[in-house]
Amino acid sequence: MSQMGTLLLVAGVSGSYGAGGVAAGAIAITNAIGSPLSGAISDRIGQRPVLLVQSVVGSALLALLVVLSTIGAPWQALAAMAGAAGLFLPQVGTMARVRWREIAADKGTDRFRLTSAAFSYEGAADEASFVLGPAIVGLGAAFVSPSGSLILAAVLLAVFGLWFALHPTAAVAAGHPAGPRAGPLLTPLLLGLTLGTLCVGAVFGSVQTGTTALATEAGQAGYAGLLHALLGVGSVVAGLTVAAIPARFTFANRLPVFGAALAVFALPLLAVHSIGALAAVLLVLGLAVAPYLITVYSACEATVDPRRLGAAMMALAASTSLGYALGSSLAGQIADRSGYTGAYAVTVGACVAALALAVVIRPALARAQRADG
Repeated sequence: MSQMGTLLLVAGVSGSYGAGGVAAGAIAITNAIGSPLSGAISDRIGQRPVLLVQSVVGSALLALLVVLSTIGAPWQALAAMAGAAGLFLPQVGTMARVRWREIAADKGTDRFRLTSAAFSYEGAADEASFVLGPAIVGLGAAFVSPSGSLILAAVLLAVFGLWFALHPTAAVAAGHPAGPRAGPLLTPLLLGLTLGTLCVGAVFGSVQTGTTALATEAGQAGYAGLLHALLGVGSVVAGLTVAAIPARFTFANRLPVFGAALAVFALPLLAVHSIGALAAVLLVLGLAVAPYLITVYSACEATVDPRRLGAAMMALAASTSLGYALGSSLAGQIADRSGYTGAYAVTVGACVAALALAVVIRPALARAQRADG
């Protein structure tokens, strides 16, 4: 919501979508920087104090961004304020996954089943927010104002961020003071998983750009948001089914399968030339997105030292945001020269890269799972 709201606000007051894109990109980039840092701090001192600061400061900076826009501040100042806000926007879904690990830690043989169900739900919830957030912002901008949409985002962050910070489950993520036996954070396996989420983020960004270009060329620019949401709809449906996958189908085997599904389901994008065909392809492509992401997060949970889990999970989330910005930017440049098909070529390339990464890290992931037991 914050990113879309910022784009609409800055574009509206400056008269430039380029300026709006820079401001929205500033949020994505600084959030990609701030998320791993907040994760590392929460690993040390616990989630509650980190979330309290993020919720209050993040919402205040979003509100200040609106104030600056109303007094005629230049768009560069608005972009700088957006970047400052991005540093403090919390990754609630990622922190919830960390809590689930702690909750399930003493469940014995039920641990895998519980974490699988929890991560499946969290993945579906993330995809639902991916669909509903921009829709709410768009409706708010249309019926109220862009500034009203961003104020709504700030209020929701303050209310629900503080609620999540003060929720009793925050006690299970009270932090682990770093000690000599804490495992390393940056490992080749985690790097591979992080690059996997980068690819998925690039899928999101390039699909949004390509879909906007196709809908605009078809004279139906207003359908771009709805079409893009279909990717999330398919992903929500598939995400809810991941918990039913048996444990014997290990993460090391799942990831290449879901990566292959991404690559195969993305290929038809190169042949779509109508809104109807695009709707069908995006809905099907979404069926592979959540399973891939959920598997990456589940693999991270199963293989990373618990005292490093917050930072590791945040790195995955930050990589998704960074991939979104990179995919959107690259697809936009190509679309200017080659149209929407060129933008969708970026999507296909990102999906193929996700498959290649899954194949490359499969042996390391299999070894890590065996070691985890």
